[in-house]
Amino acid sequence: MRKGLGWGFVSPIDHFSFGLLTPALAYVMSSVGSMLGLLLTSRARLSSGRESKLWLVGAAFAIGGTGIWTMHFLAMLGFSVAGSVIRYDVPLTALSALIAVVVVGMGLFLVSYGGERLTYLLGGGVLTGCGVAGMHYLGMYAMNMSAMVSYDPVVVSLSVLIAVAAATVALWFTVRVSGALRIGGAALVMGVAVSGMHYTGMYSMSVAVHSDMVPVPGVKAVDLLLPLIVGISVITVGLLLAVILSPSEKELRSEAEYRERLRGNDEGAPEVDLFGTPRG
Repeated sequence: MRKGLGWGFVSPIDHFSFGLLTPALAYVMSSVGSMLGLLLTSRARLSSGRESKLWLVGAAFAIGGTGIWTMHFLAMLGFSVAGSVIRYDVPLTALSALIAVVVVGMGLFLVSYGGERLTYLLGGGVLTGCGVAGMHYLGMYAMNMSAMVSYDPVVVSLSVLIAVAAATVALWFTVRVSGALRIGGAALVMGVAVSGMHYTGMYSMSVAVHSDMVPVPGVKAVDLLLPLIVGISVITVGLLLAVILSPSEKELRSEAEYRERLRGNDEGAPEVDLFGTPRG
Protein backbone atom coordinates (compact mmCIF):
# COMPACT_ATOMS: atom_id res chain seq x y z
CA MET A 1 0.00 0.00 0.00
CA ARG A 2 2.86 2.34 0.75
CA LYS A 3 5.50 0.89 -1.62
CA GLY A 4 7.03 2.25 -4.80
CA LEU A 5 9.14 5.06 -6.24
CA GLY A 6 6.44 7.31 -7.55
CA TRP A 7 2.75 7.36 -8.15
CA GLY A 8 0.68 8.27 -11.14
CA PHE A 9 -2.98 8.14 -12.13
CA VAL A 10 -5.91 7.53 -9.83
CA SER A 11 -6.92 3.95 -10.46
CA PRO A 12 -10.51 2.71 -10.73
CA ILE A 13 -11.73 0.75 -7.69
CA ASP A 14 -14.22 -2.09 -7.89
CA HIS A 15 -15.94 -3.10 -4.64
CA PHE A 16 -17.99 -5.81 -6.36
CA SER A 17 -15.54 -7.64 -8.61
CA PHE A 18 -17.48 -10.89 -8.01
CA GLY A 19 -20.83 -9.20 -8.50
CA LEU A 20 -23.38 -9.46 -5.73
CA LEU A 21 -21.84 -12.68 -4.36
CA THR A 22 -19.49 -11.09 -1.82
CA PRO A 23 -21.91 -8.45 -0.43
CA ALA A 24 -24.65 -11.09 -0.17
CA LEU A 25 -22.38 -13.56 1.65
CA ALA A 26 -21.06 -10.80 3.88
CA TYR A 27 -24.59 -9.70 4.84
CA VAL A 28 -25.69 -13.28 5.56
CA MET A 29 -22.63 -13.87 7.74
CA SER A 30 -23.19 -10.60 9.58
CA SER A 31 -26.83 -11.47 10.26
CA VAL A 32 -25.98 -15.02 11.37
CA GLY A 33 -23.28 -13.78 13.75
CA SER A 34 -25.61 -11.12 15.13
CA MET A 35 -28.43 -13.62 15.63
CA LEU A 36 -26.15 -16.03 17.46
CA GLY A 37 -24.80 -13.21 19.61
CA LEU A 38 -28.32 -12.08 20.56
CA LEU A 39 -29.25 -15.65 21.49
CA LEU A 40 -26.21 -15.80 23.76
CA THR A 41 -26.90 -12.43 25.39
CA SER A 42 -30.49 -13.50 26.06
CA ARG A 43 -29.02 -16.45 27.98
CA ALA A 44 -26.63 -14.13 29.82
CA ARG A 45 -29.50 -11.92 31.03
CA LEU A 46 -31.20 -14.90 32.64
CA SER A 47 -28.02 -16.27 34.23
CA SER A 48 -25.76 -14.95 36.93
CA GLY A 49 -22.16 -14.99 38.06
CA ARG A 50 -19.60 -16.93 36.05
CA GLU A 51 -22.20 -18.48 33.76
CA SER A 52 -23.46 -15.07 32.65
CA LYS A 53 -19.90 -13.91 31.92
CA LEU A 54 -19.23 -16.98 29.78
CA TRP A 55 -22.37 -16.32 27.72
CA LEU A 56 -21.20 -12.73 27.15
CA VAL A 57 -17.74 -13.91 26.06
CA GLY A 58 -19.40 -16.22 23.55
CA ALA A 59 -21.57 -13.34 22.33
CA ALA A 60 -18.46 -11.20 21.82
CA PHE A 61 -16.97 -13.90 19.56
CA ALA A 62 -20.27 -14.32 17.70
CA ILE A 63 -20.96 -10.61 17.08
CA GLY A 64 -17.39 -9.31 16.90
CA GLY A 65 -15.77 -12.26 15.18
CA THR A 66 -18.49 -13.68 12.94
CA GLY A 67 -20.94 -10.80 12.61
CA ILE A 68 -18.44 -7.96 12.11
CA TRP A 69 -14.91 -9.09 11.25
CA THR A 70 -15.85 -12.04 9.04
CA MET A 71 -18.36 -9.84 7.24
CA HIS A 72 -15.57 -7.30 6.68
CA PHE A 73 -13.18 -9.89 5.26
CA LEU A 74 -15.75 -11.51 2.97
CA ALA A 75 -16.69 -8.10 1.60
CA MET A 76 -13.00 -7.35 1.00
CA LEU A 77 -12.75 -10.41 -1.25
CA GLY A 78 -14.73 -8.45 -3.82
CA PHE A 79 -12.41 -5.42 -3.61
CA SER A 80 -10.00 -4.89 -6.49
CA VAL A 81 -7.86 -2.07 -7.89
CA ALA A 82 -7.10 -1.81 -11.59
CA GLY A 83 -3.36 -1.99 -12.23
CA SER A 84 -2.30 -3.50 -8.90
CA VAL A 85 -2.47 -6.79 -7.07
CA ILE A 86 -3.62 -6.86 -3.43
CA ARG A 87 -1.90 -8.77 -0.69
CA TYR A 88 -2.68 -8.94 3.04
CA ASP A 89 -0.42 -8.41 6.03
CA VAL A 90 -1.28 -11.46 8.17
CA PRO A 91 -0.36 -10.05 11.63
CA LEU A 92 -2.34 -6.84 11.04
CA THR A 93 -5.30 -8.79 9.69
CA ALA A 94 -5.27 -11.07 12.75
CA LEU A 95 -4.97 -8.02 15.02
CA SER A 96 -8.03 -6.46 13.42
CA ALA A 97 -10.02 -9.63 14.22
CA LEU A 98 -8.84 -9.54 17.83
CA ILE A 99 -9.84 -5.88 18.16
CA ALA A 100 -13.35 -6.62 16.86
CA VAL A 101 -13.92 -9.32 19.48
CA VAL A 102 -12.39 -7.32 22.34
CA VAL A 103 -14.29 -4.05 21.76
CA VAL A 104 -17.61 -5.86 21.33
CA GLY A 105 -16.91 -7.77 24.54
CA MET A 106 -16.12 -4.56 26.40
CA GLY A 107 -19.36 -3.00 25.20
CA LEU A 108 -21.39 -6.07 26.18
CA PHE A 109 -19.93 -6.22 29.68
CA LEU A 110 -20.38 -2.49 30.18
CA VAL A 111 -24.04 -2.58 29.16
CA SER A 112 -24.62 -5.76 31.14
CA TYR A 113 -23.21 -4.07 34.25
CA GLY A 114 -25.25 -0.91 33.72
CA GLY A 115 -28.49 -2.63 32.77
CA GLU A 116 -30.74 -0.31 30.77
CA ARG A 117 -29.23 2.92 32.09
CA LEU A 118 -28.73 5.35 29.23
CA THR A 119 -25.23 6.48 30.21
CA TYR A 120 -23.89 2.92 30.09
CA LEU A 121 -25.63 2.25 26.79
CA LEU A 122 -24.24 5.41 25.15
CA GLY A 123 -20.80 4.85 26.63
CA GLY A 124 -20.77 1.28 25.40
CA GLY A 125 -22.00 2.38 21.97
CA VAL A 126 -19.26 4.99 21.58
CA LEU A 127 -16.56 2.60 22.83
CA THR A 128 -17.67 -0.29 20.66
CA GLY A 129 -18.43 1.84 17.60
CA CYS A 130 -15.05 3.59 17.62
CA GLY A 131 -13.36 0.24 18.18
CA VAL A 132 -15.20 -1.37 15.27
CA ALA A 133 -14.32 1.59 13.03
CA GLY A 134 -10.69 1.23 14.13
CA MET A 135 -10.81 -2.47 13.30
CA HIS A 136 -12.22 -1.67 9.88
CA TYR A 137 -9.53 0.84 8.95
CA LEU A 138 -6.78 -1.37 10.38
CA GLY A 139 -8.08 -4.15 8.15
CA MET A 140 -7.92 -1.78 5.18
CA TYR A 141 -4.40 -0.71 6.22
CA ALA A 142 -3.41 -4.39 6.20
CA MET A 143 -3.91 -4.42 2.43
CA ASN A 144 -0.62 -4.05 0.55
CA MET A 145 -0.70 -2.62 -2.95
CA SER A 146 1.75 -0.99 -5.31
CA ALA A 147 -0.19 2.23 -4.87
CA MET A 148 -0.73 5.30 -2.73
CA VAL A 149 -3.95 5.23 -0.72
CA SER A 150 -5.81 8.27 0.58
CA TYR A 151 -9.10 8.79 2.42
CA ASP A 152 -11.87 11.37 2.30
CA PRO A 153 -12.06 12.67 5.90
CA VAL A 154 -15.76 13.57 5.58
CA VAL A 155 -16.72 10.05 4.51
CA VAL A 156 -14.41 8.55 7.15
CA SER A 157 -16.18 10.63 9.82
CA LEU A 158 -19.55 9.51 8.48
CA SER A 159 -18.49 5.86 8.67
CA VAL A 160 -17.40 6.31 12.30
CA LEU A 161 -20.76 7.89 13.15
CA ILE A 162 -22.55 4.98 11.47
CA ALA A 163 -20.40 2.54 13.46
CA VAL A 164 -21.23 4.27 16.76
CA ALA A 165 -24.95 4.39 15.95
CA ALA A 166 -24.95 0.74 14.83
CA ALA A 167 -23.07 -0.35 17.95
CA THR A 168 -25.46 1.55 20.22
CA VAL A 169 -28.51 -0.04 18.59
CA ALA A 170 -26.88 -3.47 18.72
CA LEU A 171 -26.11 -3.12 22.44
CA TRP A 172 -29.67 -1.95 23.06
CA PHE A 173 -30.88 -5.11 21.32
CA THR A 174 -28.69 -7.26 23.59
CA VAL A 175 -30.44 -5.97 26.73
CA ARG A 176 -33.99 -5.79 25.41
CA VAL A 177 -34.65 -8.31 22.62
CA SER A 178 -35.81 -11.85 23.33
CA GLY A 179 -37.80 -14.47 21.48
CA ALA A 180 -36.92 -16.08 18.14
CA LEU A 181 -38.84 -13.68 15.87
CA ARG A 182 -37.58 -10.53 17.56
CA ILE A 183 -34.01 -11.80 17.64
CA GLY A 184 -34.21 -12.72 13.96
CA GLY A 185 -35.55 -9.29 13.01
CA ALA A 186 -32.96 -7.50 15.12
CA ALA A 187 -30.18 -9.58 13.54
CA LEU A 188 -31.30 -8.58 10.04
CA VAL A 189 -31.21 -4.90 11.09
CA MET A 190 -27.75 -5.34 12.60
CA GLY A 191 -26.55 -6.96 9.36
CA VAL A 192 -27.67 -3.91 7.38
CA ALA A 193 -25.94 -1.55 9.81
CA VAL A 194 -22.64 -3.44 9.78
CA SER A 195 -22.65 -3.74 5.98
CA GLY A 196 -23.52 -0.06 5.62
CA MET A 197 -20.62 0.97 7.84
CA HIS A 198 -18.21 -1.23 5.89
CA TYR A 199 -19.10 0.03 2.43
CA THR A 200 -19.26 3.63 3.61
CA GLY A 201 -15.72 3.30 4.92
CA MET A 202 -14.58 1.68 1.68
CA TYR A 203 -16.17 4.50 -0.32
CA SER A 204 -13.84 6.95 1.45
CA MET A 205 -10.84 5.30 -0.20
CA SER A 206 -9.04 6.45 -3.34
CA VAL A 207 -6.00 4.77 -4.88
CA ALA A 208 -3.21 6.12 -7.11
CA VAL A 209 -1.25 3.23 -8.61
CA HIS A 210 2.53 3.63 -8.65
CA SER A 211 4.11 4.17 -12.04
CA ASP A 212 7.03 1.93 -11.04
CA MET A 213 5.65 -1.43 -10.03
CA VAL A 214 7.40 -3.19 -7.13
CA PRO A 215 6.86 -6.58 -5.48
CA VAL A 216 3.93 -6.52 -3.08
CA PRO A 217 4.49 -8.38 0.22
CA GLY A 218 1.85 -10.40 2.02
CA VAL A 219 -0.52 -13.23 1.15
CA LYS A 220 -3.47 -13.53 -1.20
CA ALA A 221 -6.97 -13.24 0.21
CA VAL A 222 -7.79 -16.79 -0.90
CA ASP A 223 -4.86 -18.07 1.17
CA LEU A 224 -6.57 -16.67 4.26
CA LEU A 225 -10.00 -17.93 3.23
CA LEU A 226 -9.59 -21.62 4.18
CA PRO A 227 -8.26 -20.94 7.72
CA LEU A 228 -11.01 -18.35 8.10
CA ILE A 229 -13.76 -20.77 7.09
CA VAL A 230 -12.41 -23.54 9.33
CA GLY A 231 -11.94 -21.27 12.35
CA ILE A 232 -15.29 -19.54 12.07
CA SER A 233 -17.09 -22.84 11.46
CA VAL A 234 -15.58 -24.40 14.59
CA ILE A 235 -16.44 -21.39 16.76
CA THR A 236 -19.95 -21.00 15.34
CA VAL A 237 -20.79 -24.70 15.69
CA GLY A 238 -19.43 -24.71 19.24
CA LEU A 239 -21.54 -21.72 20.23
CA LEU A 240 -24.63 -23.15 18.55
CA LEU A 241 -24.17 -26.42 20.43
CA ALA A 242 -23.83 -24.47 23.67
CA VAL A 243 -27.17 -22.76 22.98
CA ILE A 244 -28.90 -25.97 21.88
CA LEU A 245 -27.68 -28.05 24.82
CA SER A 246 -28.38 -25.37 27.42
CA PRO A 247 -31.81 -24.88 29.02
CA SER A 248 -34.22 -22.93 26.85
CA GLU A 249 -34.93 -19.26 27.46
CA LYS A 250 -38.34 -20.18 28.90
CA GLU A 251 -36.75 -22.66 31.33
CA LEU A 252 -34.11 -20.14 32.38
CA ARG A 253 -36.76 -17.49 32.93
CA SER A 254 -38.83 -19.86 35.07
CA GLU A 255 -35.75 -20.78 37.09
CA ALA A 256 -34.88 -17.11 37.62
CA GLU A 257 -38.42 -16.36 38.79
CA TYR A 258 -38.30 -19.35 41.15
CA ARG A 259 -35.01 -18.15 42.67
CA GLU A 260 -36.51 -14.69 43.09
CA ARG A 261 -39.52 -16.13 44.95
CA LEU A 262 -37.24 -18.15 47.21
CA ARG A 263 -35.20 -15.06 47.97
CA GLY A 264 -38.36 -13.14 48.82
CA ASN A 265 -39.59 -15.92 51.09
CA ASP A 266 -36.26 -16.07 52.90
CA GLU A 267 -36.27 -12.32 53.51
CA GLY A 268 -39.83 -12.40 54.88
CA ALA A 269 -39.41 -15.47 57.08
CA PRO A 270 -39.09 -14.88 60.87
CA GLU A 271 -35.76 -15.52 62.51
CA VAL A 272 -35.68 -18.87 64.38
CA ASP A 273 -33.38 -20.53 66.89
CA LEU A 274 -31.60 -23.87 66.52
CA PHE A 275 -34.81 -25.74 67.35
CA GLY A 276 -36.94 -23.87 64.78
CA THR A 277 -38.70 -21.73 67.39
CA PRO A 278 -39.30 -18.08 66.29
CA ARG A 279 -37.16 -15.65 68.23
CA GLY A 280 -38.76 -12.81 70.15
